[in-house]
Amino acid sequence: MKAVQVGPYQVGGQNPLILLAGPCVIEGEERTLKIARGIKAITDELGIPFVFKASYDKANRSSFGSFRGPGEKEGLAILKRIKDELNVPIVSDVHSVEEIEEAAKVLDILQIPAFLCRQTDLVYACGKAGKSVNVKKGQFLAPADMRNVVAKLQESGQENIMLTERGASFGYNNLVVDMRSFPIMRSLGVPVIFDGTHSVQLPGGAGTVLIVCSFRAVPVLTRVVSGNL
Repeated sequence: MKAVQVGPYQVGGQNPLILLAGPCVIEGEERTLKIARGIKAITDELGIPFVFKASYDKANRSSFGSFRGPGEKEGLAILKRIKDELNVPIVSDVHSVEEIEEAAKVLDILQIPAFLCRQTDLVYACGKAGKSVNVKKGQFLAPADMRNVVAKLQESGQENIMLTERGASFGYNNLVVDMRSFPIMRSLGVPVIFDGTHSVQLPGGAGTVLIVCSFRAVPVLTRVVSGNL
């Protein structure tokens, strides 16, 4: 498996654990910065490498009127401030080819949302941008099907590739994580991330309101990536 360099860290290399964490969407500069500082303090104390994640635009909300974030220009400026002040790598979602050029100026990892993982133009353009790429496995795909996504990225010349397991559609608004998914996707030669928060969603279970199942966990340690899962 090829280790992926993200800022000063190797994903799937010598680091036994790397955390990608932050609010789902940017809700304001000071609030987002406060969250980033808090997570950074905890991860520094525990010695866990930390990559900050927040979306500047959540384009796949259930309702047209749902809050999506501050948008590309303002959101990237906020993420750049966090990157510069805390000296942490940044990951965020991109939804269209047109976003990639500006996003790549700030982000260390370009993340492709699950519902867009088969969009060839988007995948290929992310691969050409010169940054590491993380693709979230579609809820509708078998783990082995991600080999085609990896192949598209490799065709673009991209080798710093990561895949994310975030659950598979199980019906009746439920997602399920098949733990066999991790070795299957890792066999494609790339590190695999586990998105623990999105895996416990009940998508569409409350109409236009997001439901996340309750579970006992350390609140801030929501996203874990490991090459040895």
